[in-house]
Amino acid sequence: MQVGINLLCLAGKITQEHLPQIARLKALGYDGVEVPVLTGEPAHYAWLGRELDAMGLRRATTSVIPSVEANPLSADPEIRRRGIAHLDWAMDCALALGAESVGGPFHAPIGHFTGTGPSADEIRYGAEAHHAMAERAQANGIYLSLEHLNRFETYFLNTMEQASAYVAAVDHPAFAIMYDTFHANIEEQKQVRAIETIAGHIGVLHVSENDRGIPGRGHIDFAEIFSAVRRTGFDGWVTVEAFGAGLPELAAATRVWRPLFPDFETLFAESIAFIRKGWAEAAP
Repeated sequence: MQVGINLLCLAGKITQEHLPQIARLKALGYDGVEVPVLTGEPAHYAWLGRELDAMGLRRATTSVIPSVEANPLSADPEIRRRGIAHLDWAMDCALALGAESVGGPFHAPIGHFTGTGPSADEIRYGAEAHHAMAERAQANGIYLSLEHLNRFETYFLNTMEQASAYVAAVDHPAFAIMYDTFHANIEEQKQVRAIETIAGHIGVLHVSENDRGIPGRGHIDFAEIFSAVRRTGFDGWVTVEAFGAGLPELAAATRVWRPLFPDFETLFAESIAFIRKGWAEAAP
């Protein structure tokens, strides 16, 4: 198991100014980081990869679909083409970074709704795009970890029942699901049952508290979650996801308008201590 943290707690784009805080993560015992890939060019992520190498930090990425005009699920062939081009760009940046996994909700624009659930055509278009993306990932020795979101952020992928069916539709060994405890806390009746539903197909475990703050301070039962995940044989990335106040890139979807942790030092130190202890104590 490798412990990481999603750097969206710092910013939507990681730059030179964030490096001192990231270096602190290594000192605290983190194995790596999850880098937001929302904007920029591959050259920027190649630079960041070299900086992370110097710190001894491994990495994964998280990406989104930026707008309805680049939606890989669209019935419009030109919009679909732009969506696939965006997925190619996200992969280019991840490879430049030296990422092990490409994660996040790179299926549908966050906050966009059609008034119904996903259509058969949308599932087919998405599966085709993600299968091709997984082919490229596999060729480069990495994998995809597609994230489900709650129903208030997307209509496309909400539950592990849907996720399991989508894994079958994509049908590629380099395609997996990013299981997020925050979204599952909203959508699933029992998280243990949800984890059993997607067993064998978890690429990244997002450890995210019910209020998006520091894991362990809320009501999510991480002891049962860690035990359930360990029983599946999962031994990959266990990544903290907590958001700062008013991240402009995601504020419209996440509705984070207030501080959810007192400071970064508390978030970083308390989160890794909680995960290391909880994982060790979890009965597989």
